Amino acid sequence: MTDTARVATLPRPIEVEEFFADPAFSHPSISPDGTRLAYLAPRYGRTQVWVRGIDEEHADAVCVTHDARRGITTFSWTDDPRWLLYLQDTDGNEDWHLHRVDLGAPDTPAVDLTPLPAGSRVVGFEPVRSAPGYVLVSMNRRPMFLDLFWVEVATGETTVHLEQPEPRGDFLVDRDGRAAFYSYLADDGAQEFSAVDAETGQMRFLRRVGGPEHPTGVQPQKVTPDGTGLLVGIYQDSDDLRLVRIDRETGEETVVAAVEGRSLDIMGTAAPGMPPTVYTDRRTGEVLAARFVGDRPVIEVVDPHFAEVYAALSQLSDSGLGTVSSDESGQRWVASFIHDREPGLTWFYDHGTGESRLLFRPLPHLDPADLAPRTPVGFPARDGLPLHGFLTLPVGVEPTGLPLVLVVHGGPWAHDTWSYDPEAQFLTNRGYAVLQVNFRGSSGYGRRHTLAAIGELAAAMHDDLLDAVDWAVGEGYADPERVGIYGGSYGGYTALVGVTVTPDRFAAAVDYVGISDLANFMRTLPPFVTPYMVANWYRYVGDPAVPEQEADMLARSPITMVDRIRTPLLVAQGANDARVVQAESDNIVASLRERGVPVEYLVAEDEGHGFANPENRFRLYRAIERHFAEHLGGRGGIG
Repeated sequence: MTDTARVATLPRPIEVEEFFADPAFSHPSISPDGTRLAYLAPRYGRTQVWVRGIDEEHADAVCVTHDARRGITTFSWTDDPRWLLYLQDTDGNEDWHLHRVDLGAPDTPAVDLTPLPAGSRVVGFEPVRSAPGYVLVSMNRRPMFLDLFWVEVATGETTVHLEQPEPRGDFLVDRDGRAAFYSYLADDGAQEFSAVDAETGQMRFLRRVGGPEHPTGVQPQKVTPDGTGLLVGIYQDSDDLRLVRIDRETGEETVVAAVEGRSLDIMGTAAPGMPPTVYTDRRTGEVLAARFVGDRPVIEVVDPHFAEVYAALSQLSDSGLGTVSSDESGQRWVASFIHDREPGLTWFYDHGTGESRLLFRPLPHLDPADLAPRTPVGFPARDGLPLHGFLTLPVGVEPTGLPLVLVVHGGPWAHDTWSYDPEAQFLTNRGYAVLQVNFRGSSGYGRRHTLAAIGELAAAMHDDLLDAVDWAVGEGYADPERVGIYGGSYGGYTALVGVTVTPDRFAAAVDYVGISDLANFMRTLPPFVTPYMVANWYRYVGDPAVPEQEADMLARSPITMVDRIRTPLLVAQGANDARVVQAESDNIVASLRERGVPVEYLVAEDEGHGFANPENRFRLYRAIERHFAEHLGGRGGIG
């Protein structure tokens, strides 16, 4: 089939705005008493929090936040029906503050409950049952320490509750806010757990677990509701990550949830809005179910009552359960589902009456028939390590000899999943095959898969990507002369590695907030992050303070190989990026321009590590559309 015939049979050209506008509805949460629904929806060109009665429509809802500068992503009910809390930073700098909304006077300005100095941030907050009217907030008013504070919601009065004795240590509290365990990240990256006497503060060593197989730390770490145990994700004697209870008195380990051949999905512990790693009862805090990684997500239910609820929820959708919330009685539920072409369908379900009804579609303007199925694929790396990924092919086109875009996830300790991916759908709509591979080091595929990434940046980790492309070419899906590479953060680094280490392999590349100098990247991370790097960047890549290791890091850094770049390159960067600072992009672009090598460079002054504001996303993806259309031959110039 000719390229012209392929374009003629593609579905309707979907505008950039249709893919990358904020969802019409997202992140639903039912109130503790089950009478109201809070969720995110656009207003003022940004996502805001809206509240409505559980039986009302969006036309009846009240917009309770009014931030026209930046959209809101994280909010929570409190134990007082008057107040709602949300987090907000400034232009993507990730210095999060906790704000309070008065639901009785939603037009009044929100109150910042945590007026912190620059460089400090809130990293978490939760209500405590024994202290109504208060939330327990983790923040680094001391720059290197994530201490715990009581914050009175009505007044904002803040008092220190627990100060961490060491930068790599964390008190883990029970449901009454009392210190029950102490978690310490040792010099070798192992996690050491001790029981804490809440009265005296004395610690009694319990267990030492893990190491580099937990590059983001042992996740989760959650005290059981009765305070007698600690829930953790560890491997034990398996290659698979399990949910395990450590007894506070004996240190004995008991498996709470495990799936043979599958690992616990810890993505939900790090990213707000992601489906949770562990589902818990709103009232009691007991574990209901746990999520495991698979071609499609695997939910392992452990609570008998929730087994009934889950069976009923599963009848509402043939896709996977995403986020879920219930009232305190455990009778009224709001559940959103994962799907590759119809994401986030949100249902109300009453377990007492059996009533269910669809609440909303997040993307009502998109027809699932116009979107492409996301197909799990697998193949071996050149050294035999099993690799898993996803292939998304254009709808209505013979899947042979297509231009292909290799889309690489960030982290690198994250993973791609079976879900709706607007980038993949956008690219397939433009006529590209899209391949995403969970290369070695990606989370969710076991201990061996994780450890295989040690020392392998710009080496075996990159080879995995090349092997994935070879597989797609060998299967006939991809034209080897029209392969592009695109990624953000670590994925941006891989795009730069692709055009430096293997300059003849890719016909076009896009680096989005990517690392160009591994040593500079590590030196410029926020200071409070540094103590936690012993099991990840220091162990997997090196310590830039050690000359020999710094030299190796520079040898793996695209900035030292920039003279090899001849592939058409697009670079995008947020000016306020706290993780990958703007210099990482500035330096690569400046070096290319000094040599007279063309490079397109987009900088968003009001963004951080990724573009959140819709107008910036539209600008970015229009540029990507033009870039790949010119150099790979897909359909472009639509949006």
